[in-house]
Amino acid sequence: MSTQDTHESASAEVAARVERRWATIAVIIIVMMALLAAFAGIHRATMPQPRVEIIDPSRLHLSGEFVESNLGSVLEANGNVTVRAIGQQYSFTPACIVVPADTPITLRATSADVVHGILIQGTNVNTMLVPGYISEQLMRFTKTGDYLMPCQEFCSFGHEGMWGKVKVIDKTEFANRAKGGGRLSCVGQ
Repeated sequence: MSTQDTHESASAEVAARVERRWATIAVIIIVMMALLAAFAGIHRATMPQPRVEIIDPSRLHLSGEFVESNLGSVLEANGNVTVRAIGQQYSFTPACIVVPADTPITLRATSADVVHGILIQGTNVNTMLVPGYISEQLMRFTKTGDYLMPCQEFCSFGHEGMWGKVKVIDKTEFANRAKGGGRLSCVGQ
């Protein structure tokens, strides 16, 4: 065997050893990432949400927070606004929500029948309405105007017609409307 053959053989052994090391490192990285993903998924699935509110969907309109006279927007004593709404096949109640601009708003909503979703277009407001649970979403609008609010969870054959609207008005105009008491909405306007 010549020295060149010996040199080529030694080079091939070194190259094979280096390739095995890199392959081993790649496999270790992939296994670690898979383990981290599994741990994160299992941990999230087994940890309950920090605060879960439940409600009987068969009694929504009869008593409690979501009785029909309590739906819509209300100006709280601290200056914040709370909006209560219900999603049901194939509408939102109220169908048009009026809120002030530049004000902290808490949307509290639930479903009376199947899973629905609220997506306020042009914003980051996106939440699921699950029967038996109350969804709470904090929001704030900086511009006045009308925002479409479709149901973004397929709820049955009439799903495509399930739309609502959020009307954002000036803060002082909202305060003037709220002076009369009761819940505010823009249904019929």
